[in-house]
Amino acid sequence: MINTGTILIIDDEVQIRRLLEITLSANGYKIAEATTGKEGLILATTVHPILIVLDLGLPDAEGLDILKKLREWYHKPIIILSVRSSEDDIVKALDNGANDYLTKPFRTGELLARIRVAIRQSESNSDNPILEFGSLTIDLANHIARKNNDIIKLTSTEFSLLALLAKNEGRVLTHQYILKEVWGMGYVEQTQYLRVFIAQLRKKVEDDPAKPRLLNTESGIGYRFGG
Repeated sequence: MINTGTILIIDDEVQIRRLLEITLSANGYKIAEATTGKEGLILATTVHPILIVLDLGLPDAEGLDILKKLREWYHKPIIILSVRSSEDDIVKALDNGANDYLTKPFRTGELLARIRVAIRQSESNSDNPILEFGSLTIDLANHIARKNNDIIKLTSTEFSLLALLAKNEGRVLTHQYILKEVWGMGYVEQTQYLRVFIAQLRKKVEDDPAKPRLLNTESGIGYRFGG
């Protein structure tokens, strides 16, 4: 399949930009490059990228601040590509709107896969009330989940949790984000509470709850549906 659209790279490392240019161009994407946060913000408004790859260590600004400014109006995927690998940096980026986070050095195959997932999820028809993942079907309009065409008995909270994760297929959602969206601000520190519900869901939707394929744990950070 031939890819279309422009990917904006905001990174001051020449070698990284060159590697990304070669890799992405070979896979059919157009490329726009910025070496500073200011230049990146300008290009984001002019080239209309379908996805942005953003470094956190920029010469003129903190990448997290650029991410926050982009998220004031830019609603398409942003993938962080950074040498920073601490749990705190990853959580902050994801909580502030990043769709995904890869650390340098990275495998180009993995980056391409994450890009495809992010773009596919972004371009999916949000008006479609039915989500399908193999034998699992989630009817958002009627709040019904089925596995092998059999209705899964879920509480309203379990369904809300499953729907939130499924609608963000391939995206890492932090513990705090999930707790806020499903239970409210008063529960953002109740990570053990979330683990209990995830365990319950796995028993109901996974073929093998001990080896989940849908409800995947991102250690210390949160959960990713599929991908």
